[in-house]
Amino acid sequence: MQTSGSPPSGRIPVTVLTGFLGSGKTTLLNRILTEQHGKRIAVIENEFGEIGIDQALVIDADEEIFEMNNGCICCTVRGDLIRILGNLVKRRDRFDHILVETTGLADPGPVAQTFFVDDEVRAQFALDGIVTLVDAKHVALHIGDSDECKQQIAFADVLVLNKSDLVTQPELDALETRMRAMNAMARVHRTTNAAVPVEAVLDVGGFDLDRAVQTRPAFLEPEYPFEWIGVYELHEGVITLELDPGPDPVMRVALVPVGASDDGAIQRAADVALRSFSGPASAATKDIAVNARKGARAELRVPRTGAFALVTQHLPEEFRLRVREPAGPLSPLVSRAFAASHTHDESVTSVGIHAKGALDEKRLNTWLSTLLREQGADIFRMKGILDIAGQEQRFVFQGVHMLFDGRPDRPWGNEPRANDLVFIGRRLDRAALEEGFRKCLR
Repeated sequence: MQTSGSPPSGRIPVTVLTGFLGSGKTTLLNRILTEQHGKRIAVIENEFGEIGIDQALVIDADEEIFEMNNGCICCTVRGDLIRILGNLVKRRDRFDHILVETTGLADPGPVAQTFFVDDEVRAQFALDGIVTLVDAKHVALHIGDSDECKQQIAFADVLVLNKSDLVTQPELDALETRMRAMNAMARVHRTTNAAVPVEAVLDVGGFDLDRAVQTRPAFLEPEYPFEWIGVYELHEGVITLELDPGPDPVMRVALVPVGASDDGAIQRAADVALRSFSGPASAATKDIAVNARKGARAELRVPRTGAFALVTQHLPEEFRLRVREPAGPLSPLVSRAFAASHTHDESVTSVGIHAKGALDEKRLNTWLSTLLREQGADIFRMKGILDIAGQEQRFVFQGVHMLFDGRPDRPWGNEPRANDLVFIGRRLDRAALEEGFRKCLR
């Protein structure tokens, strides 16, 4: 475990800021960015949903802000994290510290793991600590059935019990006792509006790797966004993949050159494919649409004769995958199955709404009040930036279950006026939410 505030060998310190939906992560981030601590900070934002809101909620600052949305940093966009960190190294002289704010649905384990199992990342960055915000008012609604909520607490080096003013002292004492039972080593701070000293969350002395391994024995075993790799000796030209109908309508594949079909070929392919499989499809990957009745047939180009690894999102037997060259069928020289990476509760979804036009404030208030009264238990988080008729300032609102807060923000200025909202929760009806919102437009 790292024991001093300065990372060894000049590595860049990184703090991961996590916590369940609505716990106050962005509020704490803004406090860090506005206080006079002398640090230059680069910020990496991650959001769960198709519309990015959090970056627009971060105050104007000189800090560099990077956004990853429509995915969770612990699974689908993990490759984006690695790529952004690589780009940050090139401008090392512009910042002293990196803050990674995860989506509220992130398991911090795989995020922390990135700083230990990826050789390039480990050489350049040091994980200074994981800071977890806990919503003292609402955490009891999620901790029983959310693995992410439990992991966020278990992996924390610092626990911030936020919104302490919304619960009684006995309730707060009971909550802290429960948190300490889950993570006895973390430092605990009770706060309101995420008002915790910067020195309590930055340069905390290093992530406790020993405790992470105790919490998750397989912590140092990489999780991958694919389930199988097979190594083949291929001839320049084209190979054909044939798939029967399987459990998913899409199978992502990649063909990775590995130099030689030796014992290290699969690991070399895994290291390369981790980056290309994380995030949207790219030139390095191919998404094969699999017909539910007919299956699929796709071609992959082999640029030269040699050893190549075929990397598949799902196990070949799930689709009865066949690989052929013009001369006939092929079998892998060596293959390996990988454990599926972290997945989320599929009942939790997000609905994003983007619309131009001024909103009638009275109709908006009526709609939101009714929505929270009737569906507040299922709306874990909502947030947005709105264009209210007759107001020259952006209106920013945030909500957690039935609690709602909204206030005028900075002037629109030259920024295009529009409305962006995100709802995250269970049993969300996209059509009904969009219809209700549009009825508020003038």
